[in-house]
Amino acid sequence: MPKQPRAVFDTIFAFPPNRETLGGTAYFIVKKNANLLIDCPAWDETTQQFLEERGGVRWLSITHRTAIARAKEIQQCFDCEIVVQEQEAYLLPGLEVTTFHRELALDPDFEAIWTPGHSPGSACLYAGVAGGVLFTGRHLVPDRDGNPVPLRTSKTFHWPRQLRSVALLRDRFSPQTLTAICPGANTGYLRGQRAIDRAYDRLCAIDLEAAAQAQAML
Repeated sequence: MPKQPRAVFDTIFAFPPNRETLGGTAYFIVKKNANLLIDCPAWDETTQQFLEERGGVRWLSITHRTAIARAKEIQQCFDCEIVVQEQEAYLLPGLEVTTFHRELALDPDFEAIWTPGHSPGSACLYAGVAGGVLFTGRHLVPDRDGNPVPLRTSKTFHWPRQLRSVALLRDRFSPQTLTAICPGANTGYLRGQRAIDRAYDRLCAIDLEAAAQAQAML
C-alpha cells in the first residue's frame, strides 16, 4: 500500500520520495483557496485522493527540471496553475504555464525565487508560514549531518552561479524570516527530522569559498 504524506508542520506535508523524479521529495501547503504543491509527487490514487480531500491544488510550483514528472496529469486533474522559471518552461510543451524571471509572488505568503546553478531554471519557493520556510528543491540539500549544502554533481549546470544563488538567499533572509528549509532530495539524511531547523544560521554557516574549490561529487 502506498505511503501517505507526512506532516512537516500543521499545514505542510511531505510526500514519499518519487522514483520518477530521481527520489525527489514533493511538498504540499494547505491554505484556504490557495493550496500549493511544490514539485511532483508520485501520481496515483493515494496522492490524488489526499489532494482532493484537502481542496485540490491551486498552484504547482516546479523547482527544477527533474521535478516535472506528471505535471500534465496533475494540471488536467485540478486545473491548477503551473509556475516555472522561464528557462525551463519549454520542458512543459502544450501545458498552460506561468513563467517568471527573477521572482514571482503567488500571493502574500508564497514567492518563487530564481536560484540558477543546479539547472538553468532552478528555483526555490518561499512560504511565509511557520516562521518562514524555504523549499529548495535540489538547490540546497542536506549533507550526512543534516546541514543544508549546495551539491555539485556531474550534471550541475553552473557551479559558480549556484554558489552565488546561495549567497543571495543568505543576504535576502534573516533569523526572523527563515526558520526551516524543506529540501527536495536527500531527505533520508534528516534522520527522522521533518525539516532542517535553525535554517538561517545553517545557511550562513555554508563555506562558499571552500565549496568553490570542491571537486565534483558524483
